[in-house]
This record gives sequence, structure tokens and C-alpha cells, in this order.
Amino acid sequence: MKVAVLGGGPSGAIAAEKLASAGVQAVIFDEKLAWEKPCGGGITWKAYSQYPFLCDNATPKKIVTETVLAAPKSQPVTLALDQPLLIYSRYDLNGMLLDRAQKAGAQVEKARVLGAERVGAGWRLKTKSGHFDADYCILATGARNPLRSFGTELTAADAMSALGYYIPGNRDRIDIQFLPKLEGYIWVFPRCGHMSVGICGKGEPASALRARLERYMAEQGLSKEGASFYSHLLPCLETPAWKRNRVTGDGWMAVGDAAGLVDPITGEGIYYALRSGDLAAQSFLTEGAEMAGAAYRKLLRRDFTGDLEFGSRLAHRVFHGRFLWGAVTSRMVQFTRLSPKFREVMQDLFEGSQPYAGLKKRLFRNLNCSLVEIVCSLGFGRLIPRRDTV
Repeated sequence: MKVAVLGGGPSGAIAAEKLASAGVQAVIFDEKLAWEKPCGGGITWKAYSQYPFLCDNATPKKIVTETVLAAPKSQPVTLALDQPLLIYSRYDLNGMLLDRAQKAGAQVEKARVLGAERVGAGWRLKTKSGHFDADYCILATGARNPLRSFGTELTAADAMSALGYYIPGNRDRIDIQFLPKLEGYIWVFPRCGHMSVGICGKGEPASALRARLERYMAEQGLSKEGASFYSHLLPCLETPAWKRNRVTGDGWMAVGDAAGLVDPITGEGIYYALRSGDLAAQSFLTEGAEMAGAAYRKLLRRDFTGDLEFGSRLAHRVFHGRFLWGAVTSRMVQFTRLSPKFREVMQDLFEGSQPYAGLKKRLFRNLNCSLVEIVCSLGFGRLIPRRDTV
């Protein structure tokens, strides 16, 4: 069997690696190959614990053990990360993943697929240099998918803008800044030799997001001198879109951003790109071309898409909701500073071990304890009756 993988990012590269390792003829088509995708480039513990090669390699990376969280009307707090976050340049990360795919036996073609036509039980792909025939297609073209009849159908409501600057400099921590009336946030991610300073947001024009970011940079003393600007579109599916999300079809599967597989709250997509590429390859190898799509959809649902759909229901409440007469994001930062129990929850969210589906239950289970810790931290512990006096 010959499988064409359309796109050489993390999802396409790992799918091709898994297929080639099992003896399938996998061919990656990508006009850019390794390139600097506009994003932070963070790899969570959830990703590198499942794919240890992400940690155990010689590729340049930053190992980050703390992040500073800030929100309106709250003092910033430094959160120590029990499980470090790994931060790569996407050029380096993609290069490493493509190299692994080639070593496994995958063929890499630096070419853009201009069209795909169903021919019998297979496919005929059109490139500038001619045609290529394949038995099956894995779509890994990213959010800006030029093949409109494949992959998720993004609407304006199901997308998030991301933009920012690569700034010369060195830093060891991550900064996250929540903003008023924005479904999104600002980030400062340290990389090897520079920083990625960016903003992601939903429901607001890119020009307004850029203005917010540049105000923040001026306030923080982050100069644009010598910086390069970037912008990108991220999938950020609304809850109804998850029900109709088009991740498979006749003779094809979509992975990563092309399937809309991005966290609707954090915008994180690298883990889901890697995992979906892996699951697509598993489905093809175990079920064959005819049944791969149905198996893949079930595996996605069992593995993480159910939780991402749940997260889409929480997103608006997280960024626009209120709790105890204040914004939820401000209370998150305050509780992180004042309550060890709540700090544990935030650490688990950062490392990816806390699913959204169980988050509300865990927060309410710990609420009384967190409130007691906060009262004590503010110096009012003497007002709480001791157990032996109750």
C-alpha cells in the first residue's frame, strides 16, 4: 500500500514514521518541510511522557521550570512546574520529526499538492512537477488547508488568531498575561537565542490583538528592534462544531490542525498533532484502508476529542466568567498565589495531566480547603475555629 501524507509538520511526520516503520510506503508532500511555524513551541509533560524521544534528543530546546501568571486586578504569581515544559523552535522540532520519518523509510518530497482526485479505489495527486498515485491519503496540511473537500470546515467562529514577534534575548521563565474582555492571552516563551512574544484571541480583529500585544510589550520593556513579526490562524472549535467535525472520509483521514485538533482554551496543538498522527497510522495498520476512518474516529473520541469538546464549553466561562465578584482569570491567579491546593490543580493543567472533564468536580471538591488556605494566608487564620473547640 502507498500512503500519501499531505503535510510535513508534527502530525504528518509522525504518521509517516509509524507507517514506514511497519513497511508501508509512506510519502510526505510538503512545500516548506522544516519551517518556523508561528507559535510558542511548548511540549508538555503529557506529550514527552508518551513520546520520550521528544525529551531524549540532541535538538536544541529550553527546559522551563517556572511560569509567571498575571491578570487584571491581581498580583502576578510565579508557578513552579513540577514537570518542566520543553520549548523548541518549530524549525528544529519539525526538522527532527522529519528526520525520524526518513530514517524509518518514509519518502519526503518538497512539493505542494495542488489537487487530489479520487481515481477508482485510490488517489491521483497533482503537483507542479506532475502526478502521483496513492492508495490512501492522510491530510496534515494545517489550519490553512487548501483542499476544501477534506478535513475540518473552519468557520470564523471556529478559528482563533495568533500573532506576535520573535525578539532577540534570553529568558528562563514563561510569562502568561490574561487580558480583560479577551478570549485568549499573551505569552512570552523563552527559546534558544530568542523569545516568542505573542497573543492569541478569539472574536477580535487581528489589528486589535496586535495593538493589545504592542501595549503590553511597551509596558514590559520588550523592544521590537531587531524583532520579526509573525501571524497564524488556529482552529478553536465551538461546541457544535465538534459534533460535525470532518476528520475522515472515503480514503482519507485528517490529523492535527487540519482536523481542528487544538485545545480550545490554551490553543495548544503540538500534543494533539502528534497523537492524532500516531492514532491515524495505528488505525490504518490495524484496520486497513476500508475501516481505518471509522476506527480512527473512535480512537480520537476515546483518547482526547471528548475532552476537547468539553473544554470548548468551558472556554467562554474561563475568559469571560466571574467568580466571587471578580473575573475568573483574576481569581485563578489569586488562588494560585494563596492556595497550595489550587496551585496543584494549575500545575496539573500545565503538564496536561488534568482533563477538562474532571476539572469542575476537582475544583469544587477542593474549594472549601482552598478557601481556608486563602483565609489563613491573608492573616485571618485566628478567625477559623480549631477542631477541638467545635
